[in-house]
Amino acid sequence: FNSQGSVYELYAREVTQGAMFAFVEIGDISFGERSTLVLDPSDEKLKAEFNGVKRTYIPLHAVVRIDQF
Repeated sequence: FNSQGSVYELYAREVTQGAMFAFVEIGDISFGERSTLVLDPSDEKLKAEFNGVKRTYIPLHAVVRIDQF
C-alpha cells in the first residue's frame, strides 16, 4: 500500500474487507517471511513502525495489490 509517498509491503495472515467502509483490515502481521537467513533492513523498519499493532486499517484507494500464498 502507499502511505505518505512510500510503498509498504506487508505479510499478514488475515486480510479482510472489515467493518469500516472503504478500508482493508489487516491482522496478524508477520515479519521475516521473505528470508530467515538474511536480515532485511526494510523488515526492521516495519517491525518498529507496527510494533504492538494487532490490526491496521488501510484505505482501499491506497492498496496497490493483495496476493494470497
